[in-house]
Amino acid sequence: MKGSLEGKLAVVTGASRGIGAEIARRFGAEGAMVAVTARTTEAGQSPFDGTLAETVDAIEQAGGRACPFAADLNAPGDRERLVGEVQRTLGDPDILVNNAAVTFLRPPATFPRRRADVMFEVQVLAPMDLAQRFLPAMQKRGSGWILNISSGAAQHPRKPYVAMASNFTVYGMCKAALERFTTGLACEVSTDGIAVNALSPAGLVRTAGTGAHKLEERNPNVKLEAPAVMAEAALALCSGDPGELTGRVVYSQPLLKELGRSVAGT
Repeated sequence: MKGSLEGKLAVVTGASRGIGAEIARRFGAEGAMVAVTARTTEAGQSPFDGTLAETVDAIEQAGGRACPFAADLNAPGDRERLVGEVQRTLGDPDILVNNAAVTFLRPPATFPRRRADVMFEVQVLAPMDLAQRFLPAMQKRGSGWILNISSGAAQHPRKPYVAMASNFTVYGMCKAALERFTTGLACEVSTDGIAVNALSPAGLVRTAGTGAHKLEERNPNVKLEAPAVMAEAALALCSGDPGELTGRVVYSQPLLKELGRSVAGT
């Protein structure tokens, strides 16, 4: 049987590890050619485990197809180069998953402006830039899927305030902006056959980032979610009818329940 993404080209950012790598592997298993991009291409380039080479190898070992593209999404010139290389090498993508993120957690009263600029550049302006660059071909084709990976931190904190909200103000601001961009873009391209959605985990996904910030230790009662749950939800949003499944800001597990889908082992 052919996979649901057979014949599709998907670009997944931040795909060297964590949620991005899992989404890339899931898309590859469904038959997509996956263009994976991140800063870390080989071992030794980052203090965290995971590289683009490992993601590509995992996809190919499972019988899929993938191609790595190194890029620093904080640099507009790198984003322009990335888009050109993908288009020259593989063609125009059907799917864009904006997953890459740079996260600093600091008190908002003393948050360094330069770090806030980097976070906003990578988590908001880069998704907007990549969408703008890939949209013309999607519009010409009359179909496409854009998925922005968000977080529950985008929600307004409610009393009683909890520890996890500590130092999350700037991160939440970036994700809230990303979600507003998502719904606005979905409205703007609703007649072009293009779906635009935002997806967040329903719990804490154990990744290199969450480990570095000790989020599990700080929040011992938080529910853990396997990366595979996010990948399955991403697949649903990037293979569904763009006329119906668009303009949504959703959480992984409720979405899968709504669509009657499940993930083995969860």
